[in-house]
Amino acid sequence: MADLIIEIRVRPNASRTKVGGTAGDPPRLVVAVQAPAVEGKANEAVLKALAAALDVRPRDLKIVHGELSRDKRVLISGDVTGLVPRLLNLY
Repeated sequence: MADLIIEIRVRPNASRTKVGGTAGDPPRLVVAVQAPAVEGKANEAVLKALAAALDVRPRDLKIVHGELSRDKRVLISGDVTGLVPRLLNLY
C-alpha cells in the first residue's frame, strides 16, 4: 500500500457538484461543490465528491494543506494502484 497526494482547487457554492477539469498554475483538479465555504461544510462536501469520483472511501481522504483555502492538498490513503487512470480521466 502507498499513499498519494493530489492538489485541488475548490469552487464552493456551485450550481452542482462536479469533479473534473483544471485550474491554476500548476494545474489543480477542480472540485465544485454546492456547499458554502462556512464551518467546514465545503471541505466535507469536497471529500465526499472526491471519494465518489475516485471510487474510494471518504475516510481514506484527508485534507493535509489548505483547510481554509480554495487550493488544497488531499492525501489519499490505502491502495492507490488503480487511481492513476481514474485521476487522469478527471483532468
